[in-house]
Amino acid sequence: MLNIKIKLMQKSDLDSVISIEQKAYGPHHWSKESFMSELTSELARYFSVFNENNELVGYCGCWQILEEAHITNIAVTPEYRRNYIGEALLTTIINECYKNMVKYITLEVRVGNKSAISLYEKYGFKSLGVRKGYYQDNNEDALIMWTENIFYDKFKSGYEKNITALRGKINIL
Repeated sequence: MLNIKIKLMQKSDLDSVISIEQKAYGPHHWSKESFMSELTSELARYFSVFNENNELVGYCGCWQILEEAHITNIAVTPEYRRNYIGEALLTTIINECYKNMVKYITLEVRVGNKSAISLYEKYGFKSLGVRKGYYQDNNEDALIMWTENIFYDKFKSGYEKNITALRGKINIL
């Protein structure tokens, strides 16, 4: 079982974050300056995930505005994909929303990113629209996905079931 640590993102993480960002998103990725700005924003929450060798292998972020959170990115280095790290990052954001009394979570995802869409649907996100030509690199559409109120029993019971299953697949230290 893979052991990982998830911590608040630090400025010292940004070179590794940018490396993953380039691999994940190609030439239309965020700049180091964009991440620096996010780390100083009171609305932003960003996390880095490290493997057993203390190498940064993924990150995620969101904005929290009143009762809503907007997931800005979740990315995992290619060598560590399909190891439940993206799912662990998603649950970190959801836990942060619970902690801060944020009720609703939204995001955009490429219509062609079936594995990400499947993960989001597993955690109760539903597609509520499309942003045409949202992605600059290839003009691909984005699904707009939302959760229901995460404090509702239906969401919480599904979330708890998923968290229990996740704990059997990856060890979050």
